[in-house]
Amino acid sequence: MIPAYDERGNLPPGIHQATWKELEATFGGSQHREALLVGLREALLSLRRVGCRTAYIDGSFVTTKEAPADFDACWDPEGVDANALDPLFLDFLDWRRAQKERFGGELFPANALADAAGTEFLQYFLRDRETGEPKGIIKIDLEALT
Repeated sequence: MIPAYDERGNLPPGIHQATWKELEATFGGSQHREALLVGLREALLSLRRVGCRTAYIDGSFVTTKEAPADFDACWDPEGVDANALDPLFLDFLDWRRAQKERFGGELFPANALADAAGTEFLQYFLRDRETGEPKGIIKIDLEALT
């Protein structure tokens, strides 16, 4: 279940499990957000086909921001067939332009380094980039994604 937002428009701290239907109901609602959901779903289904079981959704997409520019996500590489993985998921050139063009957002391996301090993306996503305060993200079970 997706909890209520805090006073800053973020999810409360922690990792919040949600179904795809809950994600659509909470973070859809506008034509722009619906388009981002289409791209996110395409990316998640592609990851599931190569063995990925879990993804985490972050960024302004999972806040109260009316028109987020994109979504940010990271995926658990455990069990992923690296030989079958679409190379686009490891293409970080030009600020991940190719990912944004195809999916509408950015996707990173959860254990990839997000900053010079050596923080992995999953942990990086759990902090507000501007304030450093803890915040929440959404966890999606890709095996249940239809």
